[in-house]
Formats: sequence, structure tokens, C-alpha cells
Amino acid sequence: MQISEINGIEADLSDYLQAGEFIDSDNERVRRFAVESGGDAEDAVTTAVKLYYAVRDGIIYDPYYIGRDPRYFRASACLQAGRGFCQPKSALLAACARVMGIPARLGFVDVRNHLTTARLDALVGGDVYVWHSYTELYLEERWVKVTPAFNLSMCKRFDVHPLEFDGRSDSQFQEFDCQGNRHMEYVRQRGHFIDLPYEQIIDAFLVHHPRWLVARDKEQGSEAE
Repeated sequence: MQISEINGIEADLSDYLQAGEFIDSDNERVRRFAVESGGDAEDAVTTAVKLYYAVRDGIIYDPYYIGRDPRYFRASACLQAGRGFCQPKSALLAACARVMGIPARLGFVDVRNHLTTARLDALVGGDVYVWHSYTELYLEERWVKVTPAFNLSMCKRFDVHPLEFDGRSDSQFQEFDCQGNRHMEYVRQRGHFIDLPYEQIIDAFLVHHPRWLVARDKEQGSEAE
């Protein structure tokens, strides 16, 4: 039995293969997407790479598609909408990995975004984003970090290097953009989790990003999908 430690608590690797409330790998739409995206790969590393690009580029990064309702954070809802911000996209990659038998979990950090827009700054309340998420995949007996948030077309539009992933090296936000300007800076580690810690994230967003969290609900109402 292989054991991993998560926030000081030992966990069997099999725990990272189970469906969760937000990493809902038991959802039929998620299962179908995972198999279609990575099912023909010959090994776990190749499968992980194929899943990464399917989520990175198949799901649009949309920092305005956010609200307090749990559905905005859930993997299956992100897939159905075809868009989402870093947390549901990371949850979707983790869910797809679990479908394909790859242990997966979510990692979180606070980041300073040096290239944010004035519109997003006004909503977020500054250039520091709390609880930014990435995915950790257990490949070749080690955890590998990978960030599926920014899709290729968006990176080209904002002149940012797209994050590539080979299944063996960590793939996280670049320190600089294509022109050498400061891009992302990690300012605080939040740890990693078996499932998305929704309540902790909401509590933090209400303190640090209250306008961002409720902007969509105010504009469109809290309609159910």
C-alpha cells in the first residue's frame, strides 16, 4: 500500500482515485470526456499529457464565470459550460485523471498577477489572487504539478508563453511573459487537497475578493444550469 501525506495527514493513494463532490470523476459526462481524450494512450504519462491538453485548450479560461454557487467550482459543471477559471479547470483535470486510473489532487497558492487587466483588478480588488489552483498527478511514483488554466488562444492574445506539459516535469505559471515582463509570482502556499475545499475558498473570497465572487450573480441572477 502506497501512502502520501496531505497537509500533515497520511492518505492511501487510493483516496486520490475516488470521486469527490467537486472532483466528480463518477459523472458520466466527465468519464466520457476522459476516455475520449486519453483512452488510446499506451501509458499513464502519455495519458496524463493528453488529458492536460484536452482540458487546457478544450475548456476556455474565463475568470468572469464565477459565483458563490458550488457549481462554479465543480469539474462536471465546468465541462458542461465549456469554460471556467483555474479551480474548476484543475478539478476537471484531476477528475479525468482519476477516471483513467491516475491518482490526482488539487494544489493551491496565492499569486500576484502582474499582467491583470483594469477590469479584473477592479473586481478582484488588486493583483493578488488567493487560492489559485493547479493539479497534482501521481506519475512514475512521484507527484507532478501541472496548471491547465490558460488555454492556448488566450495565451497568444495576451502574449504569454503557453504552459506545456511532458508528464514528468512540473508545469506551473511562468515568471515572465514573452516580452520579459513579470507575469505571475507565487506569494503563499496553501497546500494540497483530495477534493476542492469549497468552504475555505468561499470564506477567503468573501474577505479578499467579495466583488469578484458575487459579480456574476448580480448581473445574471443565481440561475441554475
